[in-house]
Amino acid sequence: MTMTAVVVVVVVVVVVVVVVVVVVVVVVVVVAPAAVVVVCHCFPRRLYFRRVLRDLATHQALAAVVIVVVLVVILIVVAAAAVVVVVVVVVVVVVVVVVVVVVVEVVVVVVVVVVVVVVVIE
Repeated sequence: MTMTAVVVVVVVVVVVVVVVVVVVVVVVVVVAPAAVVVVCHCFPRRLYFRRVLRDLATHQALAAVVIVVVLVVILIVVAAAAVVVVVVVVVVVVVVVVVVVVVVEVVVVVVVVVVVVVVVIE
């Protein structure tokens, strides 16, 4: 996997998580309480169901805060994991390059020694 592919995967994962967070926040914080308010206005004031819906809206707001916190934590964990993946890939690439350079240098030294020995013997 090349560095470009790793970066693309990280960006796609972060964008997907952000989109999911935004959609959940909009649905839980805006759409659902708005629906509760509309339903409350459609029922008589003395109806018990109306109070239940208000309590539900309050609990929903608290649930929305919890959901947002959990999703932000998930986003941070995903971003941290992505950073770890990028760092690991960079370290692996650097190690491979160093190993290749060392092997090439050893081969060059061996070839030079063999050539010198052959020239000296002749």
